[in-house]
Amino acid sequence: MALFREFEAPPECPVFEPSWQDFSDPFGFIHRIREIAENTGICKIRPPQGWQPPFACDVRSFRFTPRIQRLNELEALTRVKLNFLDQIAKFWELQGCKLCFPHVERKLLDLYLLSKLVSAEGGFEVVCKEKRWSRISSRMGFPAGKGVGSLLRSHFERILYPYELFQTGVTLTVSLTPAAAVMTCVSCRGEEEGPDEDEEKERRIDLYMCMACGRGDEEDRLLLCDGCDDSYHIFCLIPPLQDVPKGDWRCPKCVAECSKPREAFGFEQAVREYTLQSFGEMADHFKSDYFNMPVHMVPTELVEKEFWRLVSSIEEDVIVEYGADISSRDMGSGFPVRDGKRKLIGDEDEYASSGWNLNNMPVLEQSVLTHISGDISGMKVPWLYVGMCFSSFCWHIEDHWSYSINYLHWGEPKTWYGVPAHAAEQLESVMKKVAPELFDSQPDLLHQLVTLMNPNLLMEHGVPVYRTNQCAGEFIVTFPRAYHSGFNQGYNFAEAVNFCTADWLPIGTQCVAHYRRLQRYCVFSHEELVCKMAADPESLDVELAAAVVRELGDMIEEESRLRAAVQETGVLCSEQEVFELVPDDERQCWKCKTTCFLSALTCSCSPQRLVCLHHAAELCSCAASNKCLRFRYEQDEFPAMLYGVKSRAQSYDTWAKRVTEALAADNKSKRDLIELKVLLEDAEDRKYPENSLLRSLRDTVKEAETCSSVAQLLLSQNAQKAGSKLTVEELKVFVEQLYRLPCVISQARHVRELLESVQDFHERAQAALADETPDSGKLQALLELGSGLELELPELPRLKQELQQARWLDEVRLTLMEPQRLTLELMKRQIDSGVGLPPHHAVEKAMAELQELLTLSEHWEERARACLQARPRHSLLTLESIVMEAKNIPAYLPNVLALRDALHKAKEWTAKVEAIQNGSNYAYLEQLEGLLMRGRSIPVRLEALPQVESQVASARAWRERTARTFLKKNSTYTLLQVLSPRVDIGVYGSSKSKRKRVKELLEKERGLELDALSDLEDSVEDTRDPAAVVAAFKARERQELEAIHSLRAANLAKMALVERIEEVKFCLCRKTASGFMLQCELCRDWFHGACVPLPKAGSQKKLVSGSKESKFLCPLCQRSRRPRLETILSLLVSLQKLPVRLPEGEALQCLTERAMGWQDRARQALATDELSTALAKLSVLSQRMVELAALISVPSSDPVAPRKQPRKTPLVPRSLEPPVLELSPAAKAQLEELMMEGDLLEVSLDETQHIWRILQATHPPSEDKFLQVMEVRYAVTVHALVSSQGQEEEGEGGGQGRVSQGGPGEEEQEDSGHSLQVRLVRSGGLQRRERRLRRQELPAAVQG
Repeated sequence: MALFREFEAPPECPVFEPSWQDFSDPFGFIHRIREIAENTGICKIRPPQGWQPPFACDVRSFRFTPRIQRLNELEALTRVKLNFLDQIAKFWELQGCKLCFPHVERKLLDLYLLSKLVSAEGGFEVVCKEKRWSRISSRMGFPAGKGVGSLLRSHFERILYPYELFQTGVTLTVSLTPAAAVMTCVSCRGEEEGPDEDEEKERRIDLYMCMACGRGDEEDRLLLCDGCDDSYHIFCLIPPLQDVPKGDWRCPKCVAECSKPREAFGFEQAVREYTLQSFGEMADHFKSDYFNMPVHMVPTELVEKEFWRLVSSIEEDVIVEYGADISSRDMGSGFPVRDGKRKLIGDEDEYASSGWNLNNMPVLEQSVLTHISGDISGMKVPWLYVGMCFSSFCWHIEDHWSYSINYLHWGEPKTWYGVPAHAAEQLESVMKKVAPELFDSQPDLLHQLVTLMNPNLLMEHGVPVYRTNQCAGEFIVTFPRAYHSGFNQGYNFAEAVNFCTADWLPIGTQCVAHYRRLQRYCVFSHEELVCKMAADPESLDVELAAAVVRELGDMIEEESRLRAAVQETGVLCSEQEVFELVPDDERQCWKCKTTCFLSALTCSCSPQRLVCLHHAAELCSCAASNKCLRFRYEQDEFPAMLYGVKSRAQSYDTWAKRVTEALAADNKSKRDLIELKVLLEDAEDRKYPENSLLRSLRDTVKEAETCSSVAQLLLSQNAQKAGSKLTVEELKVFVEQLYRLPCVISQARHVRELLESVQDFHERAQAALADETPDSGKLQALLELGSGLELELPELPRLKQELQQARWLDEVRLTLMEPQRLTLELMKRQIDSGVGLPPHHAVEKAMAELQELLTLSEHWEERARACLQARPRHSLLTLESIVMEAKNIPAYLPNVLALRDALHKAKEWTAKVEAIQNGSNYAYLEQLEGLLMRGRSIPVRLEALPQVESQVASARAWRERTARTFLKKNSTYTLLQVLSPRVDIGVYGSSKSKRKRVKELLEKERGLELDALSDLEDSVEDTRDPAAVVAAFKARERQELEAIHSLRAANLAKMALVERIEEVKFCLCRKTASGFMLQCELCRDWFHGACVPLPKAGSQKKLVSGSKESKFLCPLCQRSRRPRLETILSLLVSLQKLPVRLPEGEALQCLTERAMGWQDRARQALATDELSTALAKLSVLSQRMVELAALISVPSSDPVAPRKQPRKTPLVPRSLEPPVLELSPAAKAQLEELMMEGDLLEVSLDETQHIWRILQATHPPSEDKFLQVMEVRYAVTVHALVSSQGQEEEGEGGGQGRVSQGGPGEEEQEDSGHSLQVRLVRSGGLQRRERRLRRQELPAAVQG
């Protein structure tokens, strides 16, 4: 089976884009492109940018009824197949059978192709006899080896063979004589005995007899025709039938009657009338639904392939509508026109008069159609076309083989196919060969515009086909006798018209002769058109007049020959008739349908019938004497007519000859300028065509006048005053121009003398310009000399250029002599400035050197940049080799220098690291951190960097661990400050001011250089010796002890200032005493309960009732968590493993040694007889307290009494009546000194607790005097506070519970602290509260 091949687009036709000057002359431009474009039949013209005529149709009133197009009926071969299948189906329908088209290999069987192939192989009998069905199957495209051939034979024999027998007329050629009937029946029924004469007689008189065999027997197998009532045996038919068919049946005679030729194919008109909007909505909806995508997104190639697939498909029946051949006279043109119906606005008037307006083009002065009187719709009056997707126009040529032009106003593209004129007959023969059936019924099929044929099929038969897509705003021009067709890509609006130029006239004559052979009607009379133009020669364009001369001469010669031939036949009667007054349909040749104008032949037997002289013999058989020759012009009128138009053409020829001679004159025969002006005026008066010759004459006259004026101005030495100068070259050209003009200019000799006066400068300048190397000094001198001349010398720009080149070369030489200044940017600027210079071998050589240096520099710069940015980084050896290689480049390379600097830094860094690692002492963490930071910034792979990073990370981890061990949460102290002896003793205030004061103190005491250890600028050998660090630490310890002694003495002295107690400042807040206050055991200062955190073992009630049971250290004295010595020792073990020195680590070591030294001294003191006896006594008292506590089972109801808790140590009783121990002053002083030093240590030691409890057991109440002072202060101020009884009651009831127990940061307001103090005093005095507490408790001085 023949399969549809995918469409392959033919080659593109030429596309022209005229300039505005070319576009101003439509026919002139088309004439210029004709030689190229007529080889493809069609061409596309894109107007200049900006030429966009407004759409002038009234969209609201535009209504039309489109044509209906069935796509698969357009293509010739497809229509032949459809007609064939329709005839087959009708044949079997008349036979009483309903035909079902078979399927083979799951595809519909192409019965038409099967019939053609069998016929080409010799017919059904030959194919069966020679067993060619496999070959038939292969030619139809079926795969071999599947038994398709036998299946095709079965289908052919069942469906096509009876039809072919019917077509050959076998059943109708059988004679109805008895003998023949008997022979036919015998042949059909087998060998039977012949009937006797009596039986034969009975059958003849029977009512129903077989029309083939003449017998009426076997009535059950006798068929009766439903058309004519004739009877036939089913076995007498050819081919015979097996059974009586069901339904209606027609005999062979009736089938032949019903199978008459079909009517001519044509398009139907649609029923619905559309507006532009409704048609556009329908068209867009159809396309978007068909392709399932928006209309603007469908590729033109896809639409084109789908169109040719659909027109070649029998199964798919797609119907579209096309608004074609709509007269612009009825609906209005898409171009603006001056028809008086509406006022033109804006630029519409310009487009209304444009030659490319299709309403104007047919009637332009150079157009032949201008001379046709009537308006021929479609030729002189444009037709409009409203298209939709797949709507098409079939293969055709224009009437009278004229030009046509189509403009697409808006919408989607229109696809065109064209065949050049030289292949027109070849296209016709191919179509007749491929689809002869269509041309048998319609010989003029190609003139009906109803038939397509696939361009690929035409190209396979050697027909040249070209295509193009016409977009909105573009013109398509078809040339004479160029077949063209196409289809629309979607909804669009186009306008088309015909035009004829002078070169068309001989083609038009050929077309009329062709029409005469085809017996086709003419649209207009070609003879009448030529004669009408010849009758008014002055109105003709000169080129058109020349063409008319040639055409009229041939026409007169042909007419004279035909008239002589008619007269030789004996026609004597002749009569003149004005044929142009006779309607065209009344003067058409009865034989060839040609419209007669010059002459015609009539006969008295039929006065209404006439023939042209070409068919004089076809008029009738009457005698020549009865016939009459009717003519438009007498024979002697022709010469005058020809002379008139020839004079018009020859007058131009004479003028053109004179102009040509004048323009081509040599120096000896030059004309005067006045004579050229006369020729120009003559051309303008006689309206000669605006061709190249006239333009040359006009340009020559204008040039001569201009040259005369310039020469006069130059010789009058007013050129400099006028502000313009001539160069020597211009002067040369001007002199040559003066002597080249075809006319004489009187000033030419003087101008030539002026030219000679500058030759000397020219020679000197040329010599300077010929130097190998430009000399800037010499060139500068020549420039100064040339500038003094009155002419603008041509050497001056070159001299300036040479001077620029010389200066550039000087600058390059100076630059190359200083490599440290030669940067990449400078080289690029030098090259860029050199590129702008004119070519010179010295400049090119310097440019090459610079470019080579720049390329090399950029290469090494890029390598250096890549090395600097490389990840992972390169090693020292790799980078050092790169730096060494780039060292000899004579240029400033920042990246190479940066790489060199990085190498230097890397070496220094490596040396420092090696020095540190090889030194006697480990480096400080700050040093390693500085090295690490510096090493990370160096873009070189440092082998020691990972080791340094590891050491720094370990040291930082140890420092963080130590900080977590020592520092309190949100501590304002650094770890180094906590571990070092205090320098802020006696410094109070906010944390910010305090840090500032401490910093000042540290700056004054530069002896301890712990804070300067991070200075990486110092050499490695200057690293602080550990012994010096220990010595500095010891010195700081001594300063700390001195400071604390001074502070304790100052704070204890405050107790003596009873009279001026309001002036004494206490606490962190440095305010006067108020409220509940605590005394620090170390610094001996008093602190407000609201300003400091309370001890963990007590509350405000407990502290008020028994202040000696709680040991209180202020935040300034207890700066850390004070871990136990065992914890510190584990940290020191970890420190010993670090190859890094930390100020904190050294401080911790010194602190540990100090703590252990103090611990040894404390143990030695406690081991003396006096203190060991005191400890033993405290142990006995503690045992008694335990026993007493066992006897007390009910707790005291006093809310002030402290809650009993198990003691924490068995050495000291919880509460004894002090003093319970008596120590010698020396021992007591020793313990107090040890206690003070132990409290300074930021380490928790058991010995500090022992010493503190012993001292507590030896101390009498020391607060009474100070508290009495507080009572007296209250008595002084009580008169200001007793404002209400409710306030006193509040002070009595709540005075014991207003002490903050929170940590650091939880402070109370100053006024609340003051009211707390007042309430404590008003409740009976601190002395009475203490006495009551002593009665409730056992005598004790120490807290467990």
